[in-house]
Amino acid sequence: MEFTQQQRSFINAFVTEINNGDAAIFAGAGLSASLGFVNWRGLLKDLADELKLNIEKEHDLISIAQYHFNKFKRGKINNKIKNEFTTLKEGSENHKILSRIGIDTYWTTNYDQLIERTLETVGKTVERKLRNEDFASNIKKKDAIVYKMHGDKDSPDEAVLTKDDYETYNDKKELFSTALRGDLLSKTFLFIGFSFDDPNLDYILGRIKILLKDNTPTHFFFFKEIAESDFNDTTKSADENKEDYLYAKVKQELKIDDLIRYGINAVMIKDYSEITFILSEIEKRVKRRNIFISGAAADYFPYKEADAKDLIHSLSYKLAEKEYKIVSGYGLGIGSIVINGALDYKLNSNYRNLDDLLILRPFPQIQSGTKSISEIWTDYRNDMITKAGIAIFVFGNKLVEGKIVNSNGMEEEFDTCLKHFVIPIPIGATGSVSKTLWDKVMSNLNTYYPDNADLHNAIKELGKDNISKEEIITNTIKAISILQKA
Repeated sequence: MEFTQQQRSFINAFVTEINNGDAAIFAGAGLSASLGFVNWRGLLKDLADELKLNIEKEHDLISIAQYHFNKFKRGKINNKIKNEFTTLKEGSENHKILSRIGIDTYWTTNYDQLIERTLETVGKTVERKLRNEDFASNIKKKDAIVYKMHGDKDSPDEAVLTKDDYETYNDKKELFSTALRGDLLSKTFLFIGFSFDDPNLDYILGRIKILLKDNTPTHFFFFKEIAESDFNDTTKSADENKEDYLYAKVKQELKIDDLIRYGINAVMIKDYSEITFILSEIEKRVKRRNIFISGAAADYFPYKEADAKDLIHSLSYKLAEKEYKIVSGYGLGIGSIVINGALDYKLNSNYRNLDDLLILRPFPQIQSGTKSISEIWTDYRNDMITKAGIAIFVFGNKLVEGKIVNSNGMEEEFDTCLKHFVIPIPIGATGSVSKTLWDKVMSNLNTYYPDNADLHNAIKELGKDNISKEEIITNTIKAISILQKA
């Protein structure tokens, strides 16, 4: 997909917020729509039928729920909420991407449990806030918090749906309003899954205006462009459909301008499927802060052993200094030095936490269970490499029956990187497998890298004979820096 300038600007800005720990998600019904989640009209259709109303003619959908409550009380509304959302078991691709990219704050008006379930699927500890009482306790080592401001399918009697529920919200759920105000002021939100006619949207925007007054931090909102093809009512003439389209287009443009009052910038999309491409690009960019180091060395030729160790140590130190997170598999003759370099920076700088600088994944050495050790290693490589966005390859040999041979594990790691869109940076000057891989990428730079002359030159430099340690580090960091923005 070719991104628009507006979409590229949003991606750059939101990646920065994620890396700074300042991003949050505000999810509406559309996030679950692709899984069969009913929209507002679908949810309320049966209730409207009982009231002898045509749901397609109604615009004040919250009032439909209130009218039904006035006449029949809460029973059927509760059953509707519980039954419509119990069948949803697994999150969409958008849920999955959002769960992986390091966002720890989620607000949602949805009754389903797909956000929290998907976060748990990727191994995260999730705290949910459903009622005021939930604010009295906290999970100490949580990875994410989900504020379900309109309730949950398992407590349908407390779900916000009727006009009464909306009008008494601030009194009954005051702590949600307080927490939302704090997050809106301190974080950058991405609103996702809200449509132009979602009744929750106006309500939430109104609450934001009340909470923030004249403070308008920057937030973002996915907005689908009004398309002429959406207006093809067969009971109307072509001119009438055209008139409806032009009217809706003007109204949307006014709505987009109005969002600025709330500090919300529209990110326009032509189709909802574009959201997945945009989120995928954000995930790739975020993962590029994680640098996988692939290396093995029984012999450090063409370097002297002391010089080779100094190179690896200094490179690891520099990556930590730049606040990249290093992912290492503890490769032969490489892994311990990588650890030393990151640890050296941590101790010299009083950096807050070594875990923020280093993910260490030593390979299992003893087979157990039904899988062979080679199968275990392949699975392990896949899991480890998917945590990174860029991979550095250094040296690449091992000792087999008294002979130095190329490390086939590093070759497998290179192929795995390509499979998972992890960008390889082979330091060809270190020889062995790294030289072979450098030759491969040099044969067609545009296949492996964005079209950027400075980036290509940096990669070329990394394969030169007699290149100094300082030049290797400078060009490696330069290539990584360009890739962060490319």
